[in-house]
Amino acid sequence: MTVHQYRTALSWEGSTGAGYRAYGREHDVQVSEEILTLSADAAFRGDASLPNPEQLLLAAASSCLLLSFLAVAARAGIDVARYDDEATAFMPMGEQPARITRVELTPRIAVRGGDVAHVVELLHEAHAGCYIANSLTAEAIIAPTVEVLS
Repeated sequence: MTVHQYRTALSWEGSTGAGYRAYGREHDVQVSEEILTLSADAAFRGDASLPNPEQLLLAAASSCLLLSFLAVAARAGIDVARYDDEATAFMPMGEQPARITRVELTPRIAVRGGDVAHVVELLHEAHAGCYIANSLTAEAIIAPTVEVLS
């Protein structure tokens, strides 16, 4: 069996000696050749101007659906002209263990020709095959809007 492996490198430096409120949450994550500076969510005393792990999880889910859908659509002969998604993740603070419980993806898809119902069916097929979605325990809601261009 083939097993794909993915690697990142993470680096943080500082001191937690002064307690929870005092240490910096900024850290670097290297993905391939890119280094991203991340922080905790502002709700957890992080820097709101930097991306946080929750956003990256959501971005991964959104990106995976896009890439899976483009592959499925291309194989089905559907000409996708545009795909936009404004995704949202929900993490209730009373939930134990703390976790993202729901991910909502709202792709807006423009296709040249084709049938709206068929495009929506292909989107759900893509979601079923999406590696990230299959790795999460969060409920995934897909609410597409499809436009057929002339």
